[in-house]
Amino acid sequence: MKLNIASLAVAATAALHLKNPAGELLFADDERTLPVRILVHGPGSKAYGVVESRQSARALKRMQDNDGKITAATPEERVAETAEDLAAITAGFENFEYQPDGAADPVTGEDLYRAVYANQGLGFITKQVAKFVGDWGNFSAASKAA
Repeated sequence: MKLNIASLAVAATAALHLKNPAGELLFADDERTLPVRILVHGPGSKAYGVVESRQSARALKRMQDNDGKITAATPEERVAETAEDLAAITAGFENFEYQPDGAADPVTGEDLYRAVYANQGLGFITKQVAKFVGDWGNFSAASKAA
């Protein structure tokens, strides 16, 4: 008998149930029936591959622009790049919206994802998503059954 390795293939997307800054699961309702979740493309997806390629290209460009020396992004660049990358692998938000002060309407679509991830006051969300997508196990059949 042999293991059919194809049976271990991961799903392209998975849902992350967000936690508040204190580490408690977030729900949109008092009855705790509407989980606040983000659906993300995982490390086995095409969208994730595109982001990895973009990150490599950025690093190479920085090296070329700095005479071959490895240089880090500025804090502002890092926030913007992280927001852009996470927005590109976000398939959707569930049970929450984002309406900045003074805005007439909530932000929508990829602009919504980028705005949330770029808001440093909501950095706890950005950290959760980055950590979640870095773990292949979150996209396995076993994690979907849980």
